[in-house]
Amino acid sequence: MDNPLLAPAAPGALPRFDRIRPEHALTALETVLADNRRELAHLLADGRAPSWETLIEPLEDLADRLARVWGPVTHLFAVTSTPEWRAAYNAGLPKVTEYSLELSHNERLYAAYRRLAESPAFAGYSAARRKVIHDALRDFRLAGVALPPKEKVRYKEIALRLSELQTRFEENLLDAIQAWSKHLPDATRLAGVSEQGKAQAAQKARARNLDGYLLTLDFPSYDAVISYADDRALRRELYEAYATRASDQGPLAGRYDNGPLMEEILALRHEEARLLGFRNYAELSLETKMAESPQAVERFLLDLAQRARPRAAQELSELRELARRDGVTDFQPWDVAYYSEKLKHEQLGFNEEQLRPYFPAPQVIDGLFALTEELYGVRIARVDGVPVWHPDVTVYALREPDGAEIGVFYLDAYARPDKRSGAWMDECLGRRRTRAGLQRPAAYLTCNFAPPLPGQPALLTHEEVLTLFHEFGHGLQHLLTRVDEAAVSGIRGVAWDAVELPSQFMENWAYHGPALARFARHFQTGAPLPEALLRKLKASRRFQAGLATLRQIEYALFDLRLHLEEKPQIYPLLERVRDEVALLKPPAWNRMPHAFSHIFAGGYAAGYYSYKWAEVLSADAFAAFEEAGFAPDVGRRFRDTVLALGGSKEATEVYREFRGRDPALEPLLRQDGLIEA
Repeated sequence: MDNPLLAPAAPGALPRFDRIRPEHALTALETVLADNRRELAHLLADGRAPSWETLIEPLEDLADRLARVWGPVTHLFAVTSTPEWRAAYNAGLPKVTEYSLELSHNERLYAAYRRLAESPAFAGYSAARRKVIHDALRDFRLAGVALPPKEKVRYKEIALRLSELQTRFEENLLDAIQAWSKHLPDATRLAGVSEQGKAQAAQKARARNLDGYLLTLDFPSYDAVISYADDRALRRELYEAYATRASDQGPLAGRYDNGPLMEEILALRHEEARLLGFRNYAELSLETKMAESPQAVERFLLDLAQRARPRAAQELSELRELARRDGVTDFQPWDVAYYSEKLKHEQLGFNEEQLRPYFPAPQVIDGLFALTEELYGVRIARVDGVPVWHPDVTVYALREPDGAEIGVFYLDAYARPDKRSGAWMDECLGRRRTRAGLQRPAAYLTCNFAPPLPGQPALLTHEEVLTLFHEFGHGLQHLLTRVDEAAVSGIRGVAWDAVELPSQFMENWAYHGPALARFARHFQTGAPLPEALLRKLKASRRFQAGLATLRQIEYALFDLRLHLEEKPQIYPLLERVRDEVALLKPPAWNRMPHAFSHIFAGGYAAGYYSYKWAEVLSADAFAAFEEAGFAPDVGRRFRDTVLALGGSKEATEVYREFRGRDPALEPLLRQDGLIEA
């Protein structure tokens, strides 16, 4: 069988998505793993003293070869999660995990790294190369290379089981979302929902050969109802379905229950941490982050909660009062988004739906690219003829002003069945210098916006504009790296609580008048976003910032404390966190943790606080632009430090190179209106 995953590839060659099929995955994976094992054995049999050229570069080659097989498989599993791709991914995942464990437990390989770190040549290496070796030695230690044989076997069992459980968690969530829908024969109950929201629901009904309207749990569909439907009972019904996804409660109770998986995941993480000599998983998690200790993270979160609480209490009081005027005396979570939009309209004179006509997706994308070109001195152009996995996907090249190629990225913007929910950036290829030349980076940018309706472009909410800018910020750090060492180029090697800096920094520009002027134009008339509406949009950034801050702190504190305890009782612990920081509690049947894939299936376990910490960094970074009157040299300096250096230096050092000092909290507090500007 001609297997496109095994075809020889020059540096920078992109995957052949037009040819890759599920049946190719396992054969290619097993072939590459066998080849890698043979080459690794040969490499370690070499009796010479290790050097960068004889140890690190060959290992980079092995890692790149595996990434060229497993990377496309992982990506296709996420964006086309059919039964066939699920089977292929689930068959390969244990093999990849086992191979990774073999490397991390290989004492001869560990000894080779140590010899290299202790060699006279080490002092002459660049900072990036020294950090590659330093990080590798740390990761060997955190993977249990020094454990006794019996404990090493147990560590391997834990790692294999965790990879399986985390995948099942994500699959259960996707299945639960797809399994629920509500058919409405007419629009009677959709009063208040925007025409865009109704049209999307009608389109979904037609796709299933139904009359009327079909409501689902993908976020654009859910948001259209929970934020705008006048029918309170309908809002409650969708809220219950959404808040009980993949759980033991709600309309699909028990069908895709993540509860047992969560309990086992937490127990195994704690056991893993204890095996490695840590008191809990939170301590283990913070070994690769900027924060110095779980206690420091908790102090940061509780301090921020204290600052936000008075503002949040006032905001909630305003919502309750507005609901009371409507006769709603038992204010509930399914009323929050609805009355927030009403209050925004009352106080600021607009709502999200009024902005939608000014944010046609193609125009927003073009404006984002134009802003990026101006900020960082690059050029972005669409590339045709590159194989993709779906007709909606577009490919772009990022170039220097003289035309020199920097990298490429795929944009997969719209929701569809069998595509994982949410938005994310992932790497396709990492930048690295090889004997055959420079391999340039490539990235995947994935969103789940409502697709365009017939005869018009997809129209985004401002929240979706922020999402696009956010993910593109991640992509820019991956693409604009100037580091040639694979392990610390782009987003690799960046402390987890700093990796959100470029993404959250880009969100600032979606509130910046001159940036918005590039693309915020009415999709039918071409009229620019009116100045009055722009002022209201800017003011909206502070709208309910107190409640939003408390909500993020609730999630972050819950995550942290969940990973501090040996046998946490998930919901009693969450209740205690809410007693401490929340102002409005959900019903007892709310099962938020069952869908908290960031910490149970993603990389944010004991690290969800990173979003708030990165907001501190991003607000302070944007303040540097404001202080300089948006002088072009600040953008170049941001590119030359935060975006170019990636993981080649410690995150604190990189930030100091950009800002000239450590980050300050005040810009975030001013941005959110928690202190006076």
